Amino acid sequence: MSKQNETFFAPCPRGLEAVLGTELEQLGAQDVHALPGGVSFTGPFALCYAVNLYSRIASRVLWRVFHGTYRDERDIFQAAHVLPWPTWFPVRRTIKVKVSAQQCPLRSLDFVTLRIKDAICDRFRVVAGGRPDVATRRPDIRIDAFLDRQTVTLYLDTSGEALFKRGLRTAVSEAPVRENLAAGILRLVGWTAQQPLLDPMCGSGTFVLEAALIARNIPPGLGRRFAFEKLNNFAARQWQALCEAGRAQQLPKAHCAIYGSDIQGAAIQAARTNLKAAGLVDTVALKQADLLDLKPPAGEGILVTNPPYGVRLGDKEQLAAFYPRLGDSLKRNFAGWRAYLFTADLRLPKLIGLAASRRTPLFNGSLECRLLEYKIVSGALRKQQGADAEAEKK
Repeated sequence: MSKQNETFFAPCPRGLEAVLGTELEQLGAQDVHALPGGVSFTGPFALCYAVNLYSRIASRVLWRVFHGTYRDERDIFQAAHVLPWPTWFPVRRTIKVKVSAQQCPLRSLDFVTLRIKDAICDRFRVVAGGRPDVATRRPDIRIDAFLDRQTVTLYLDTSGEALFKRGLRTAVSEAPVRENLAAGILRLVGWTAQQPLLDPMCGSGTFVLEAALIARNIPPGLGRRFAFEKLNNFAARQWQALCEAGRAQQLPKAHCAIYGSDIQGAAIQAARTNLKAAGLVDTVALKQADLLDLKPPAGEGILVTNPPYGVRLGDKEQLAAFYPRLGDSLKRNFAGWRAYLFTADLRLPKLIGLAASRRTPLFNGSLECRLLEYKIVSGALRKQQGADAEAEKK
């Protein structure tokens, strides 16, 4: 395997680029640059093994194999055609090409996709005497292309399935938060395993499951397969040693206080099923409870939750009545806590009756959301909410 540095790009949920950059630096990445929607970085090829195994925030790890200018589809075809694809993966591997673009002047991205696929297959015919098959579902090798106004970048995806698919969630509730988004939110709020953590509307348990993985120091990529294992340069012994080191660092028990509750018994059962499947059921305390009546499990701590919103309940009038009661409950019961509400309902900060100390724009897939921070102190609810409403418009 080459010892020279390679260039990678790790996409992530929008809004988490800075915390992903910090995580990558901690894993040994160099030349780390946060960009809209992800982070570029460099390092030896084996760095992609570590990032796939340990990153809690990245969605994928893409290996850059070409970057250059283009004028039309012929330039893109030629750029792809001269690349040494058969040295990277064997002809028996199935492939899929995906093209995305921003301010691209070309008429059809579908045609660009076809030309890149043709270039790869033609290169294999010349070198290997055959061509790889195309698989639209579960391909062995994914090739990503990104075009802007003047340049094209080609990547080989080293991850395969998206990294937020930990393979741990067997029961899923409606409108779930993606695992890497939940982990990134925990990093954004500054939670550590030494602090009590509560999700009082936990649904199928994504926040508490990610917190348990962090508390037990379990690499999120353990126990799943990756696309880099299908590349010609795969160093099996190096990967095996990395996995063994990851297993060795796990904590058999976590001296932490992680709590999850939900008003729905089915949600608690789903969360328990997921935690049991991950071997973490003893790390999280679950109970069925209504947040509006819930007492805090400790004198202070961090509350993180994804309240129900229109996508999940559908009754906007019901939600409009719920948010002030939520604010009242937090004010009455959770003095001394920091509460973080992650929501796609942008009416919440105007209706909850609390002053948010911070608003962080985030995206759950394509859904625009806010992470709202409330430092809860005892006292009456704010009567005037105009300041919040004006601030939210900015």
